[in-house]
Amino acid sequence: MEYSIETYGLKKVYEEVTAVRGLDLRVEKGCFYGFLGPNGAGKSTTIKMLTGIVPPTEGEARLLGIPLTRQPLQIKRRIGVVPEDLCLFENLTAREYLAFVGRMYKLPAAVSLRRTEELLALLGLADTHKTLILEYSHGMKKKISLAAALIHDPDLLFLDEPFEGIDAVASRTIKEILQQMVSQGRTIFLTSHILAIVEQLCSHVGIIHQGELIAQGRLSEIAGGQSLENWFVSIVGQGDVDTAGLSWLGGEVLR
Repeated sequence: MEYSIETYGLKKVYEEVTAVRGLDLRVEKGCFYGFLGPNGAGKSTTIKMLTGIVPPTEGEARLLGIPLTRQPLQIKRRIGVVPEDLCLFENLTAREYLAFVGRMYKLPAAVSLRRTEELLALLGLADTHKTLILEYSHGMKKKISLAAALIHDPDLLFLDEPFEGIDAVASRTIKEILQQMVSQGRTIFLTSHILAIVEQLCSHVGIIHQGELIAQGRLSEIAGGQSLENWFVSIVGQGDVDTAGLSWLGGEVLR
Protein backbone atom coordinates (compact mmCIF):
# COMPACT_ATOMS: atom_id res chain seq x y z
CA MET A 1 0.00 0.00 0.00
CA GLU A 2 1.28 3.48 -0.89
CA TYR A 3 1.25 6.09 1.87
CA SER A 4 1.39 9.87 1.67
CA ILE A 5 2.33 10.14 5.36
CA GLU A 6 4.25 7.63 7.47
CA THR A 7 5.63 8.34 10.93
CA TYR A 8 7.70 6.09 13.15
CA GLY A 9 7.87 6.84 16.86
CA LEU A 10 7.40 10.58 16.29
CA LYS A 11 7.82 12.49 19.55
CA LYS A 12 7.94 16.13 20.58
CA VAL A 13 8.99 17.42 23.99
CA TYR A 14 8.80 21.08 25.00
CA GLU A 15 10.98 21.51 28.08
CA GLU A 16 9.26 19.13 30.52
CA VAL A 17 6.01 18.72 28.55
CA THR A 18 5.64 15.84 26.08
CA ALA A 19 3.21 17.07 23.44
CA VAL A 20 3.38 14.01 21.14
CA ARG A 21 4.36 10.52 22.27
CA GLY A 22 5.69 7.94 19.79
CA LEU A 23 3.27 8.63 16.94
CA ASP A 24 2.93 5.94 14.25
CA LEU A 25 0.69 7.38 11.53
CA ARG A 26 -0.23 5.72 8.25
CA VAL A 27 -2.14 7.91 5.81
CA GLU A 28 -2.95 6.26 2.50
CA LYS A 29 -2.36 8.11 -0.73
CA GLY A 30 -5.53 9.70 -2.08
CA CYS A 31 -7.52 9.59 1.15
CA PHE A 32 -9.21 12.30 3.17
CA TYR A 33 -7.81 11.80 6.67
CA GLY A 34 -9.36 13.41 9.73
CA PHE A 35 -6.97 13.84 12.66
CA LEU A 36 -9.03 14.30 15.80
CA GLY A 37 -8.44 14.95 19.47
CA PRO A 38 -9.43 17.17 22.39
CA ASN A 39 -7.84 20.58 22.89
CA GLY A 40 -4.16 20.16 23.74
CA ALA A 41 -4.00 16.58 22.47
CA GLY A 42 -1.07 17.25 20.10
CA LYS A 43 -2.79 17.79 16.74
CA SER A 44 -1.21 21.12 15.81
CA THR A 45 2.19 20.00 17.10
CA THR A 46 1.96 16.96 14.83
CA ILE A 47 1.21 19.14 11.81
CA LYS A 48 4.08 21.46 12.70
CA MET A 49 6.47 18.50 12.77
CA LEU A 50 5.13 17.01 9.52
CA THR A 51 5.44 20.32 7.68
CA GLY A 52 8.94 21.09 8.94
CA ILE A 53 8.01 24.03 11.18
CA VAL A 54 9.38 22.37 14.31
CA PRO A 55 11.79 19.41 14.46
CA PRO A 56 10.76 16.21 16.24
CA THR A 57 12.55 15.32 19.44
CA GLU A 58 12.62 11.68 18.38
CA GLY A 59 11.34 9.54 15.54
CA GLU A 60 11.12 9.74 11.77
CA ALA A 61 8.59 10.75 9.13
CA ARG A 62 8.18 10.16 5.41
CA LEU A 63 5.95 12.37 3.28
CA LEU A 64 5.09 11.29 -0.28
CA GLY A 65 7.71 8.58 0.13
CA ILE A 66 10.47 11.09 0.95
CA PRO A 67 12.30 11.21 4.32
CA LEU A 68 11.33 14.51 5.93
CA THR A 69 14.72 15.31 7.44
CA ARG A 70 16.73 14.45 4.33
CA GLN A 71 14.88 16.32 1.58
CA PRO A 72 12.69 18.95 3.26
CA LEU A 73 12.66 21.39 0.32
CA GLN A 74 11.58 18.71 -2.13
CA ILE A 75 8.68 17.87 0.19
CA LYS A 76 7.68 21.51 0.73
CA ARG A 77 7.36 22.03 -3.02
CA ARG A 78 4.67 19.35 -3.08
CA ILE A 79 2.62 20.16 0.01
CA GLY A 80 0.20 22.91 0.97
CA VAL A 81 -0.54 24.08 4.51
CA VAL A 82 -3.27 26.09 6.21
CA PRO A 83 -1.75 26.35 9.70
CA GLU A 84 -3.38 27.11 13.03
CA ASP A 85 -1.53 30.45 13.14
CA LEU A 86 -2.07 31.83 9.64
CA CYS A 87 1.16 33.89 9.47
CA LEU A 88 0.13 35.98 6.46
CA PHE A 89 1.95 39.02 5.09
CA GLU A 90 -0.87 41.34 6.10
CA ASN A 91 0.44 44.56 4.53
CA LEU A 92 -0.17 43.10 1.07
CA THR A 93 -3.41 42.80 -0.88
CA ALA A 94 -4.71 39.32 -1.72
CA ARG A 95 -3.39 39.53 -5.29
CA GLU A 96 0.02 40.74 -4.16
CA TYR A 97 0.24 37.97 -1.59
CA LEU A 98 -0.74 35.21 -4.03
CA ALA A 99 1.68 36.63 -6.62
CA PHE A 100 4.45 36.33 -4.01
CA VAL A 101 3.45 32.76 -3.16
CA GLY A 102 3.34 31.84 -6.85
CA ARG A 103 6.87 33.17 -7.33
CA MET A 104 8.04 31.28 -4.26
CA TYR A 105 6.84 28.04 -5.88
CA LYS A 106 8.39 29.13 -9.21
CA LEU A 107 5.11 29.13 -11.10
CA PRO A 108 5.18 30.82 -14.51
CA ALA A 109 3.78 34.34 -14.14
CA ALA A 110 0.83 33.67 -16.46
CA VAL A 111 -0.11 30.49 -14.56
CA SER A 112 0.18 32.24 -11.21
CA LEU A 113 -2.02 35.12 -12.38
CA ARG A 114 -4.67 32.83 -13.84
CA ARG A 115 -4.82 30.67 -10.72
CA THR A 116 -4.93 33.78 -8.50
CA GLU A 117 -7.97 35.14 -10.31
CA GLU A 118 -9.71 31.75 -10.27
CA LEU A 119 -9.10 31.26 -6.55
CA LEU A 120 -10.17 34.76 -5.57
CA ALA A 121 -13.36 34.47 -7.60
CA LEU A 122 -14.21 31.05 -6.22
CA LEU A 123 -13.60 32.10 -2.61
CA GLY A 124 -15.49 35.37 -2.86
CA LEU A 125 -12.45 37.63 -2.57
CA ALA A 126 -12.28 39.05 -6.10
CA ASP A 127 -13.75 42.41 -5.11
CA THR A 128 -11.21 43.10 -2.36
CA HIS A 129 -8.34 43.99 -4.70
CA LYS A 130 -7.56 47.29 -2.93
CA THR A 131 -7.98 45.95 0.60
CA LEU A 132 -4.95 44.92 2.65
CA ILE A 133 -5.10 41.50 4.28
CA LEU A 134 -4.64 43.37 7.55
CA GLU A 135 -8.22 44.61 7.16
CA TYR A 136 -9.72 41.20 6.46
CA SER A 137 -12.01 39.40 8.88
CA HIS A 138 -10.75 36.14 10.39
CA GLY A 139 -12.81 34.14 7.92
CA MET A 140 -11.41 36.07 4.95
CA LYS A 141 -7.88 35.46 6.22
CA LYS A 142 -8.65 31.75 6.39
CA LYS A 143 -9.77 31.84 2.76
CA ILE A 144 -6.67 33.65 1.49
CA SER A 145 -4.51 31.21 3.46
CA LEU A 146 -6.30 28.34 1.71
CA ALA A 147 -5.80 30.01 -1.66
CA ALA A 148 -2.06 30.26 -0.96
CA ALA A 149 -1.99 26.57 0.01
CA LEU A 150 -3.70 25.56 -3.25
CA ILE A 151 -2.09 27.80 -5.86
CA HIS A 152 0.80 25.42 -6.64
CA ASP A 153 -1.51 22.35 -6.90
CA PRO A 154 -0.06 20.31 -4.00
CA ASP A 155 -0.09 16.52 -3.80
CA LEU A 156 -0.62 16.66 -0.02
CA LEU A 157 -2.64 19.31 1.81
CA PHE A 158 -2.56 19.96 5.57
CA LEU A 159 -5.53 21.83 7.03
CA ASP A 160 -5.57 22.87 10.70
CA GLU A 161 -9.14 23.96 11.60
CA PRO A 162 -9.84 25.34 8.09
CA PHE A 163 -13.58 25.93 8.65
CA GLU A 164 -13.22 28.05 11.77
CA GLY A 165 -14.87 31.43 11.11
CA ILE A 166 -15.95 30.48 7.59
CA ASP A 167 -19.51 31.32 6.51
CA ALA A 168 -21.86 28.61 5.23
CA VAL A 169 -21.60 29.58 1.54
CA ALA A 170 -17.79 29.59 1.52
CA SER A 171 -17.75 26.42 3.60
CA ARG A 172 -19.70 24.55 0.94
CA THR A 173 -17.38 25.85 -1.79
CA ILE A 174 -14.30 24.75 0.15
CA LYS A 175 -15.77 21.30 0.76
CA GLU A 176 -16.37 20.89 -2.97
CA ILE A 177 -12.80 21.96 -3.77
CA LEU A 178 -11.39 19.47 -1.26
CA GLN A 179 -13.56 16.60 -2.46
CA GLN A 180 -12.48 17.28 -6.04
CA MET A 181 -8.83 17.20 -4.98
CA VAL A 182 -9.27 13.80 -3.32
CA SER A 183 -11.12 12.44 -6.36
CA GLN A 184 -8.04 13.35 -8.42
CA GLY A 185 -5.70 11.43 -6.12
CA ARG A 186 -4.48 14.16 -3.78
CA THR A 187 -4.26 13.48 -0.05
CA ILE A 188 -5.78 15.75 2.59
CA PHE A 189 -4.87 15.73 6.29
CA LEU A 190 -7.50 17.65 8.26
CA THR A 191 -7.86 18.61 11.90
CA SER A 192 -11.20 19.95 13.05
CA HIS A 193 -13.35 20.10 16.16
CA ILE A 194 -16.46 20.15 13.96
CA LEU A 195 -17.13 16.41 13.92
CA ALA A 196 -20.06 16.73 11.52
CA ILE A 197 -17.67 18.07 8.86
CA VAL A 198 -15.16 15.30 9.50
CA GLU A 199 -17.92 12.69 9.25
CA GLN A 200 -19.14 14.24 6.01
CA LEU A 201 -15.74 14.55 4.31
CA CYS A 202 -13.27 12.03 5.70
CA SER A 203 -12.79 8.42 4.65
CA HIS A 204 -10.16 7.73 7.34
CA VAL A 205 -9.59 9.06 10.85
CA GLY A 206 -7.05 8.95 13.61
CA ILE A 207 -7.59 9.99 17.21
CA ILE A 208 -4.82 11.45 19.35
CA HIS A 209 -5.29 11.82 23.09
CA GLN A 210 -2.71 13.18 25.53
CA GLY A 211 -0.10 12.94 22.78
CA GLU A 212 -0.78 9.28 21.91
CA LEU A 213 -2.48 7.83 18.85
CA ILE A 214 -5.26 5.68 20.29
CA ALA A 215 -7.25 4.79 17.15
CA GLN A 216 -6.67 4.86 13.40
CA GLY A 217 -8.34 3.42 10.34
CA ARG A 218 -11.21 3.66 7.88
CA LEU A 219 -14.06 5.58 9.50
CA SER A 220 -16.75 3.17 8.34
CA GLU A 221 -14.94 0.28 10.01
CA ILE A 222 -13.49 1.54 13.30
CA ALA A 223 -16.50 3.55 14.48
CA GLY A 224 -18.49 0.33 14.72
CA GLY A 225 -21.65 1.81 13.26
CA GLN A 226 -21.83 4.63 15.82
CA SER A 227 -21.95 8.29 14.91
CA LEU A 228 -18.53 9.89 14.88
CA GLU A 229 -19.45 12.07 17.85
CA ASN A 230 -20.58 9.14 20.02
CA TRP A 231 -17.55 7.08 19.08
CA PHE A 232 -15.14 9.96 19.69
CA VAL A 233 -16.64 10.82 23.09
CA SER A 234 -16.63 7.16 24.14
CA ILE A 235 -12.87 7.04 23.53
CA VAL A 236 -11.66 10.37 24.89
CA GLY A 237 -14.61 11.74 26.86
CA GLN A 238 -15.35 11.71 30.57
CA GLY A 239 -18.60 9.81 30.38
CA ASP A 240 -22.02 11.35 30.89
CA VAL A 241 -22.01 14.98 31.96
CA ASP A 242 -24.16 15.95 34.93
CA THR A 243 -25.42 19.47 34.21
CA ALA A 244 -26.71 19.59 37.77
CA GLY A 245 -23.13 20.50 38.58
CA LEU A 246 -24.16 24.05 37.66
CA SER A 247 -26.26 25.08 40.61
CA TRP A 248 -28.43 27.56 38.71
CA LEU A 249 -29.43 24.90 36.16
CA GLY A 250 -30.49 22.67 39.02
CA GLY A 251 -33.12 25.12 40.20
CA GLU A 252 -31.09 27.30 42.56
CA VAL A 253 -33.16 30.10 44.02
CA LEU A 254 -31.39 33.37 44.84
CA ARG A 255 -32.39 34.84 48.20
